[in-house]
Amino acid sequence: MTSVAHYLDTLFFATLPYVALVLFLVGTIYRYRSDAFTYSSLSSQLLENKQHFWALVPFHYGIIAVLTGHVVAFLIPRSILVWNSRPLRLYILEVSALIFGLTTLVSLFAIIARRATDGRVRVVTSKADWILYAMLVVQVFTGVYVAVFHRWGSSWFAASAAPYFWSLLKLNPDISVIAAMPWMVKLHIVNAFAVIAFFPFTRLVHILVVPNQYLFRRRQVVRWYRRPRLVRSDA
Repeated sequence: MTSVAHYLDTLFFATLPYVALVLFLVGTIYRYRSDAFTYSSLSSQLLENKQHFWALVPFHYGIIAVLTGHVVAFLIPRSILVWNSRPLRLYILEVSALIFGLTTLVSLFAIIARRATDGRVRVVTSKADWILYAMLVVQVFTGVYVAVFHRWGSSWFAASAAPYFWSLLKLNPDISVIAAMPWMVKLHIVNAFAVIAFFPFTRLVHILVVPNQYLFRRRQVVRWYRRPRLVRSDA
């Protein structure tokens, strides 16, 4: 049983990351060169705007904040540990991360509900979209679960997960710490690699080429400028 667990840990945490990275690089480059027109989010905002705004904007703010926190903890783990050495600062960081995670999860369900209930939007939703939404639900839900039931994640991420990711970057993966993690943490990490591998085949590619300007732009007003039709007075 131990050998099987070790084999799976090696497969998921020492092999899968590099497979995902290769698929990400090759897939995004190939898609851009072969079908650049699809290199966008394929927005359905023109089909339905109100729910689109209130679902997509909170989702983007939430996911950007969560991803930024992960990147910062990866780049400067010692600074995160120093910050967390004071209980009040630790509580502020943990509560803030949980709030952004819950915002992302709730708005993600709103996005899915919009796709499922609006007929015009559902027609332009592909199978790849539904797969992506399922993967994102797993990713965000497991992240929130870990934040609630395996507390002080900002500290153990900086102390344990960050060195693991650095070992991947150095092409010398050290899975010893990750192997001892709870299964929900492992699922969160494995699913993240799966999202990276699936990235080139989804609407997420728009992240690489276009900033999300609607996060801060003013509401757009569309006006029609055309001459009115002539109405015959003798009708």
